[in-house]
Amino acid sequence: MIDGGKKNIAGVLVNALDYEAAVFKIIEAAKAKQPMAVSALAVHGVMTGVQDPTHRYRLNHFDLVCPDGQPVRWAMNLMYKTKLKKPVTGPNLTLLLCEQAAAEGLPIYFYGSRPEVLEALLKRLSDRYPNLVIAGTQPSKFRKVSPEEKLEIAKEIRDSGAAITFVGLGCPRQEVWAYEYREALSMPLLAVGAAFDFHAGFLSKAPKKMQALGLEWSYRLIQEPKRLWKRYLLLGPYYIWLIILQMLKLRQFDPTNLPQPQQEILYG
Repeated sequence: MIDGGKKNIAGVLVNALDYEAAVFKIIEAAKAKQPMAVSALAVHGVMTGVQDPTHRYRLNHFDLVCPDGQPVRWAMNLMYKTKLKKPVTGPNLTLLLCEQAAAEGLPIYFYGSRPEVLEALLKRLSDRYPNLVIAGTQPSKFRKVSPEEKLEIAKEIRDSGAAITFVGLGCPRQEVWAYEYREALSMPLLAVGAAFDFHAGFLSKAPKKMQALGLEWSYRLIQEPKRLWKRYLLLGPYYIWLIILQMLKLRQFDPTNLPQPQQEILYG
């Protein structure tokens, strides 16, 4: 088990840990009914914090930020000698947690995405983990919600008896959601990106060789070019440039002196 604490990646604090440590921390928080905001950040997720200091404040107040994607893992290993052998991706972490939740009898909840995705996701997970208890689901409303609606959403999740909630609203909306609902829900809230679509069968994952070489982004780009071209063709090179500047100590990234969000952005 590797758990080296938080490391500064271009001003965003990312935990230097492996799957074993991440699953242990989340399951323990679930059993103790402790509030916990969790995300798995690849390059795009890190860059949402780099470009928006207020959002960087949110990310740096998460309980757990996993290094999702080879470029994030490489940066941590190069700068901090963390010796991470694999990235901790949202989709893989989701499956490992479902497996452990089934073994521990911990009910889980899914918030976000579309009804057809949730239906397929639940069927596949139930087939894979027969003992998994799915407490409930809510599809995304694809709009902002009112403070009153937030209370209703939180109440429905609490009343379901869930011990862990997986959130699939897309980055950075899902991270905003986890940050803003953390105190209202005494459980781990996991922003897991495209995990819903992957495990429901609506998106295919890149071959393992492409993942190992850090080329999963190119596979995703081919699948969704109109939506993802800016993310990968502009933000990727910018991220590499910032990491080079940080490694050479030509630029300092302060992860602490940041503006706190003044009001909630209630995504549904």
